[in-house]
Amino acid sequence: MKLKENNYAFIDSQNLNLSIQGQGWKLDFKRFRKYLDDKYGVTKAFIFIGYIATNESLYTALQMYGYILIFKPTLTLPSGKPKGNIDAELVLHAMIKYSNYKKAIIVSGDGDFYCLIEHLKKREKLERVIIPDRYKFSSLLREFTSDMVFMNDLKDKLDYKKR
Repeated sequence: MKLKENNYAFIDSQNLNLSIQGQGWKLDFKRFRKYLDDKYGVTKAFIFIGYIATNESLYTALQMYGYILIFKPTLTLPSGKPKGNIDAELVLHAMIKYSNYKKAIIVSGDGDFYCLIEHLKKREKLERVIIPDRYKFSSLLREFTSDMVFMNDLKDKLDYKKR
């Protein structure tokens, strides 16, 4: 087992979920948390998620797996789908916690995080950018290719299998 490095993960749950589902598989969040711990020495994994009252069992499970949930109130779009944009919360928490972690892992393919990733990289505080789908992510992030890991390559390890 890798020595704990006190790295923090900041996870864009909507980008992660939609990207993984778009590839036809389901993420095993318990195994993903262990992967972050074992591979990157993540001591705290913050997952930014829109709050929907009917998802309490999901939130409880995520907390049991070791995630720290940061909720954003959701709006209901005219289509009936919930929307909870968490971008500002993720950036803000990464900066609030800045002095508490050695390096950050950003889990998203969203170009809205460009300025955060650039800032972390310049200050040698970026461990990795984990992109959920190598075929669908913002071209703004291509500048950080050497720092990227693609979850497409992790399907065998992280795909949810009913037990």
